[in-house]
Parts: sequence; structure tokens; C-alpha cells
Amino acid sequence: MKRREFLKSAAVGTAAAAAASTLAAPAVAQDVRRWKMVTAWPKNLPGPGVAAQMLADRITALSGGRIVVELYAAGELVPGNGVFDAVSEGTAELYHAVPAYWGSKSKGILLFGSQPFGLRADEQVGWLAHGGGQELYDEMYARFGLKPFLCGNSGPQWQGWFRTEINSVDDLKGLRFRTTGLASEMCSKLGMAVQAMGGRDMFQALQSGALDAGEFIGPWTDSALGFYQVAKNYYWPGVGEPSSAEECAVNKAAYDGLPDDLKEAVAMAAQSLYNPVWTEYSTKHALALQQLVSEQGVQVKKLPDDVIVAMGNAAGEVIADLRADEDELVRRITESFLAYRNSIADYMVYADNGQMNARALDYNYG
Repeated sequence: MKRREFLKSAAVGTAAAAAASTLAAPAVAQDVRRWKMVTAWPKNLPGPGVAAQMLADRITALSGGRIVVELYAAGELVPGNGVFDAVSEGTAELYHAVPAYWGSKSKGILLFGSQPFGLRADEQVGWLAHGGGQELYDEMYARFGLKPFLCGNSGPQWQGWFRTEINSVDDLKGLRFRTTGLASEMCSKLGMAVQAMGGRDMFQALQSGALDAGEFIGPWTDSALGFYQVAKNYYWPGVGEPSSAEECAVNKAAYDGLPDDLKEAVAMAAQSLYNPVWTEYSTKHALALQQLVSEQGVQVKKLPDDVIVAMGNAAGEVIADLRADEDELVRRITESFLAYRNSIADYMVYADNGQMNARALDYNYG
């Protein structure tokens, strides 16, 4: 190569290298935030434990690695029932749990997760997105220094696992029963002795006889926890939780300190998981139920209609209590929920209910 051509080539190469160095500099210098996620679940528990890891991974991916989320399962950093306080206080940056666990903070929180005889999974996110629910959700959680998002849903839950059959409302009186959220208040009004505990503790309590019955989620998750081994009567419909939303709550100071693009990455990571999580639950619940019946001898039973009506009346009393709550924000949340529920329920008689009833008729189809 001639000297003049060599010098020209070297100059071009030097300029290109300098340009590349200039372009790369911001990425190299960019701060990486390392966030701790605490959860209410054992690691990789089918359903919520799996969904929590999906959320951690998606935030990391959508942020381009500028937020790296490390997941701590229940008990690894804080107990499962301590994740709300841990994130509120800044011990961790975010958590994955369900609103139904935080009634001791405010009864209004419970409406964002599930409501007896309330909203289905699609309706729940519809209320937040199109019925003013998200603004109220934000207002409530801001009291505790949190920014909340829904990030999944279990779909319809089951009434649960019973050691003995339920034939009348009288069979509920004194029944030692595990549930949570507003469903626990509904059951208490029927004379049930309600207890709150995690899934593994529920198994042990059923096994020892300390519990007579209990509900957790649905066939997929419930089968992984082995409830069928200690109670064979599996009752539906789960009117206490027609759906159960999963949530991600972020420490508000940490969230507010993010640049706008990373705020959007966190929000999109949570919101974009709602349908994938919900549809995975629905699909795997269906498959798990078949196995529970065919391989484990589980007896699937429907609650008697008079029991369902009694539960509906008790649920109405729970909602009346919320409408009269001394906290003005709780009253506003309740009225917003009721307005959306009543509007969508009227429509669903013709829409989804009509389709499901038609599909259940006896005709030849495949």
C-alpha cells in the first residue's frame, strides 16, 4: 500500500473509531439499577410463583438491562405477608402478591384484587382501565408510598377443598375455613371460623384436622400443593373470588426517580403480563382438573343453590359495610366498583353469559 493511501485509510479508521466511541459512551456510562423483588410465594410455585419470575425477567428485558430485578421468594428476604411493608419502607423496590392480602391496611384495597360475586378477570382490568379504577388504586397505594399495577389474574377461583360434604347453610356454621380478602368477611357472616394462612400451612392444617376446609387458587396451583391428598371434595363455584388479580407494587420514590422511558418499561412489563398469566392459569387449570378427577379420585361438587344465595346475601352485607366505611376514599372506591359491576353485569347477560349458556346446550359439535 502506498504511503498516501495508508495515511488516508488510517485517518478514516481513526475517525470511525472515535465516532463509535462517542456513540457507545452513553450506554457504557448508563447507570444500572439493581432492584430487589420480594414475593408472597414459594419460588416457582405453579401460578403465582411462575408469574412473579416472569415479571422480574420482563422488567429487566424491557428496560434494556438498565433495571436488573432479582427475585426473592417468600421467606428469603422477608416473610410472604411482609412484602407490602418491605417495599413501602424501601427494603425492596417492588413486590409481587395479591391485593386480597392487605385488608389490614385498608378495606378499600381488597376491592382491587377480588370481590365476592364481583368482577371476572377481564372485567377487573376493564374497571381499572376504563372505569376510573386505576386512579383510585393509585390514590390508595400512594398513602403507603407505593405505585401499583395489576400484572395477572388467576381467573375464577374455586370454593375449595372440604373434608366433608356441604348440603346446607347449616353445614357452614363453625366450619374452620381458610380464605382471604373480602371472601373471609362474607364467610364470617355465615358463621364460618375463618383463618388466613399460606398454601403450605393450609395443607398441614387440613392434614392435621386443624382446618375443615379451605380454598387457595384453583386446580393447577392447588394440585401442586397436594390438597387432594387430605381433602377429596372440591367445590365450585368459587363465588368468593370470581377472579383474583395479581399485583406488582413499586416503591413510589424509586418509581418516581426513574426517567420516563424506564417508568414506561416497568408499567408495560406489568400490564403486558395480565393476559398471558390469566390465560396460562385457565389453560392449566383445565388440564389439572382432568388429572385430579381421573388420577387422584377428587370429587368435583357444586355448592347447593341455597348456600350460594346465602353467600350472596352475606356478600351484600360486606359491600354495604364498605359503602358506609368511615374512610371517604374507601367509599369512593366502593361506589366506583359497584357502578362498573352493575353496568357490565347487565351487558354480560346477553354477551359472554349468553355465549357460555349456548355452548353448554346439548348438540353435536366435534
